[in-house]
This record gives sequence, structure tokens and C-alpha cells, in this order.
Amino acid sequence: MKLSELKENQTAIVAGLEGDSRFIGRITSIGLTPGCTVKVIKNDKNRPVLVYSRDTMIALNRNECSGIEVKEA
Repeated sequence: MKLSELKENQTAIVAGLEGDSRFIGRITSIGLTPGCTVKVIKNDKNRPVLVYSRDTMIALNRNECSGIEVKEA
């Protein structure tokens, strides 16, 4: 499933990243790597998805979330 499909307070593990090298480089540089745990803090329609991972709050736009594959923890 995609990161944007998770509901608020749901925890998941990043299973994989899909996209060009620029996107993957950017996402991994902020700490979202395969195997890391993410918790969705806020997921409102038409708003960025707010996630918590590795002691950091991260806001991701919906387009970016479509390239992040997760599995439920």
C-alpha cells in the first residue's frame, strides 16, 4: 500500500521506494529508508501527509507519498 493510504495514528514500515534518482535521494536523505518505521500524525485530504519517523516530524505532499510503499507494522 502507499503511504498516503494510511490513516491517522497508524504505524507502518517502509517497504520500498519508487521514483527517479532525485526523488529517492531526497527521501532517503530525510531518513525514510526501507525498513524504517513511520507513524502517520495527520492525513487530511488535499493536505500534505504529516508523519513521524526517527524522532523527526516530516511533511510529504501526496505526489511524494505515492512513491513510498509501506506495509503495516
